[in-house]
Amino acid sequence: MRAGTVTGVRTPRQDSAARPFIVIWEATQACPLACRHCRAEARPRRDSAELSTAEAVELMGQVAAFGRPAPLFVITGGDPFQRPDLNTLVREGAGLGLAMSVSPSGTPTLTREALHGLREAGARAISLSVDAAGPTTHDGFRGVSGVFAATLRAWREARELGLKVQINTTVTADTVDELPRIAALVRDHGALLWSVFFLVQTGRGSALSALGAEDTEDVLHVLYDVGETIPVKTTEAHQFRRVCVQRSAGLSPAGRGPLYHRLRRELDALGLLDGGRRARRAPLRVSAANGFVFVSHRGDVFPSGFLPLAAGNVREQPLTDIYRSSPLFTELRDPDRLGGRCGVCEFRTICGGSRARAYATTGDVLAEEPTCPYIPGALPS
Repeated sequence: MRAGTVTGVRTPRQDSAARPFIVIWEATQACPLACRHCRAEARPRRDSAELSTAEAVELMGQVAAFGRPAPLFVITGGDPFQRPDLNTLVREGAGLGLAMSVSPSGTPTLTREALHGLREAGARAISLSVDAAGPTTHDGFRGVSGVFAATLRAWREARELGLKVQINTTVTADTVDELPRIAALVRDHGALLWSVFFLVQTGRGSALSALGAEDTEDVLHVLYDVGETIPVKTTEAHQFRRVCVQRSAGLSPAGRGPLYHRLRRELDALGLLDGGRRARRAPLRVSAANGFVFVSHRGDVFPSGFLPLAAGNVREQPLTDIYRSSPLFTELRDPDRLGGRCGVCEFRTICGGSRARAYATTGDVLAEEPTCPYIPGALPS
């Protein structure tokens, strides 16, 4: 099944084997928060081995060398505001023609003045994390009180300053019931996109409980439903593309499990299932090493921030070479190398499963997606 011919899934215009759609750079591990799910296992102080300002500018030059249209470039962390050169880096990246975004933490550094500085330097967007609909659960998840209030204030101020805002939500077995009320926040406060991250048990997240396969499937169908009201995407739940194809083909979710129906009832009560307000945003066929690349604060290159297998280092080899030619990246771009159900699934070219979750669960980066209940061949022809 070729993604370009499938209703309900978008394919990047550029060849994903030649250049990524998006590059995420972890500028620092430093962060004053103690988030329970942190894949970076952030710490209070900066690492002396971080890429210097000059090295970071060189990295952005390597990203620009992929050609036009340039990949999206996101500066994340830790907390990027822990780097005093952040605005300089944004300005240099924008000057290279990169679409610059920043993913700050909800800390005291996240002020209106700081957001204004990002906007003036050339940032187009920021992403903020909202993992619960109220301060008690959210701040407990983040390990510091006051984070929820700071995040909502920054959300409002960023939009007032003309920055686009993406809201990121990590869903676990313990926080899944927060999703309808978070969706209401996204609707009421406005956002470019709501990105729902499905927990990969790596870093500090290894101590948290992930959703099982059937509950994951229920949530994906719920996100499809709410996609008529707010723009939504998933991270590390690539089977959402398969769900979109099935729903576009007329599959009824009426037989889904109790979690689906419970979440739908709450969404309906919140007025989030009215539909007809906007065109549905079809998911984009981008995944680890296939349109996506992650660079650590030390310059190590990974297919995903949740997949701790390095393919090289930008201090030693250009990112263009690592992305296009490293054995790990080329292997992950070959759907015929997938194992288990993923290897024989008719959706393997548009989904492929979470390679990070397969690795975290089994130690095999090519193993089948553990949280997908789909039996290959089950979609009616």
